[in-house]
Amino acid sequence: MKALVYLGVGKKAFADKPKPEITAPTDAIVKIVKTTICGTDLHILKGDVATAKPGLTLGHEGVGIVDEVGSAVSTFKKGDRVLISCVTACGACVYCRSLMYSHCVNGGWILGNTIDGTQADYVRIPYADTSLYPILDGEDEEPLVMFSDILPTGYECGVLNGRIAPGSTVAIVGSGPIGLAALLTAQFYSPAEIVMIDLDQKRLDVAKKFGATSVVNSTDGKAHEKIMKLTGNVGVDTAIEAVGIPATFELCEQIVAPGGHIANIGVHGKAVALHLEQLWDRNISITTRLVDTVSTPTLLKMMRAHKIDAGKLITHHFKLTDIIAAYEAFGHAATSGALKVILEG
Repeated sequence: MKALVYLGVGKKAFADKPKPEITAPTDAIVKIVKTTICGTDLHILKGDVATAKPGLTLGHEGVGIVDEVGSAVSTFKKGDRVLISCVTACGACVYCRSLMYSHCVNGGWILGNTIDGTQADYVRIPYADTSLYPILDGEDEEPLVMFSDILPTGYECGVLNGRIAPGSTVAIVGSGPIGLAALLTAQFYSPAEIVMIDLDQKRLDVAKKFGATSVVNSTDGKAHEKIMKLTGNVGVDTAIEAVGIPATFELCEQIVAPGGHIANIGVHGKAVALHLEQLWDRNISITTRLVDTVSTPTLLKMMRAHKIDAGKLITHHFKLTDIIAAYEAFGHAATSGALKVILEG
């Protein structure tokens, strides 16, 4: 089969690899129908994720068709259409019982990180019964790819951790795909204001279409001043960091109001200054999280009730054989206009 293989920092190739096999009775082999590229894949290629080693097949999102199941798999059978969760959950360990699937001692975020992932013709899914979701008859597979990772990540790490409430004021720093996912799901809670902050005016224009009440272009380095002016010099109740660089996290520290929440989503590969000399007396909470995907069933219900249109996040389509071109488009979003790309097997 073909797969997108990580070869070391800055290096990748679409190459031949053996088709995965069942190695445990709880495994399933899934034929990939549609997959995508995540910002985390770019972080791996930059060398920010030490657990990802050369030779790894990248990718942790997608939908497909069950090709084979292990003897202990009871929920799925050959031929079933399934949504693949980016997080593998055994369902039995102490962390799974606490609904922290991302810290599952037997799984967690392993797809495209410590085991071969979904940017391939086939993928092995450990603990299939608790790491796959059935796709209903007639459901469009394409928008469902957004439920593998991006939507639960924006919702859990940003919206829920940020404690967004009716009438509150929210700033999302980063109007890329994950920031837009947080924007879409933040609207479940009817905040009074959602301000999107980014360097890219095109993405800010998209954010306005997606429901942002205000946008701030930060190219002039004055985002802090602009946010304070918008909020009557108070700051925001929730600041969501959705980029993963020091400057954007420090901006969240500057714009959060007393009693507010900073919810980090971004993957940080460098040290960030925590300005406790400014925050120690302000009743601020700061949260970090890797998505647990415990919200996936809820988000799927919201989709089926037409409360969220995940397809809006998709801008580009490629065949899996053109994945190198897809990485170019996704990695150079400022020129390509890419949000999420769909790769079809």
